[in-house]
Amino acid sequence: MRRLLTGIFVAFLLLLNTLVMIGPLLIFALLKLVLPGRYRDRASAAVMWIAESWAEIDKLIFALCIPTQWDIRGVGNLRKDTSYLVVSNHQTWVDIPALIESLNRRTPFFKFFLKKELIWVPLLGLAWWGLDYPFMKRYSKAFLEKNQHLKGQDLEITKAACELYKRQPVTVVNYLEGTRFTEAKRRAQQSPFRHLLKPKAGGVAFVLAAMGEQLDALLDVTIVYPGDKAPGFWALLNGSISRVIVDIQVRELAPALWAGDYENDPVFRQTVQTWVNQLWHEKDERIDVLRKEAR
Repeated sequence: MRRLLTGIFVAFLLLLNTLVMIGPLLIFALLKLVLPGRYRDRASAAVMWIAESWAEIDKLIFALCIPTQWDIRGVGNLRKDTSYLVVSNHQTWVDIPALIESLNRRTPFFKFFLKKELIWVPLLGLAWWGLDYPFMKRYSKAFLEKNQHLKGQDLEITKAACELYKRQPVTVVNYLEGTRFTEAKRRAQQSPFRHLLKPKAGGVAFVLAAMGEQLDALLDVTIVYPGDKAPGFWALLNGSISRVIVDIQVRELAPALWAGDYENDPVFRQTVQTWVNQLWHEKDERIDVLRKEAR
């Protein structure tokens, strides 16, 4: 009963915070559409400040209401005046609060590439729109073969989003697995990794092609939870999660990673895929080490 009441109370406070903060955020987001030049940039900065304040209040709610220990590592030298590319393993919706706990007000406010359907999520869909999150429509290879005119659409959306991001520092988050990890998905993919799905290099290649020179570093984020199964969001709200390890390693980005044409140059495409696979092999080993600590 205690956990049920805790979960309901925390959910209520998060909803209340959302209702209070979304109004001002959307006002400044709409001003971005009509204001010229530097005034538009100021409105955009106001949107980011409101979003960061929203996230800080969420962090305060978690700190006051639930016992979860956020074991955050590697954030000592992060900066707010530069741009980062974040890659992370993805297991559960709790990964989002984990990133907020780790990066909010330590780096520029982060942007996610979202599935187009998420724009219809009540309240949050509008907030994501106001924050210039790109909404992507995912198609299967078979569908694209039958609808050639849709090929490259996600690339164009990525390029358009990244053009906006060039106007101010930003943290771009990319989940290379493309979906949340489960053991069933791993087996179905015949993934060579123990704790990860196969990475998809295309999305990160597009971001690097559009923003490579602007990005200061790669933040290689590894998130680990106690136990053999990642907890759901309700488990976070009701205080069932004892500890979350967020390990961040700052890596250099070599200019060679955006020096070619990923779509049309097979040699360059192999270079990027090799880099991504090596990153993923190292992350798989890192998860092994961190899971032993989390037990």
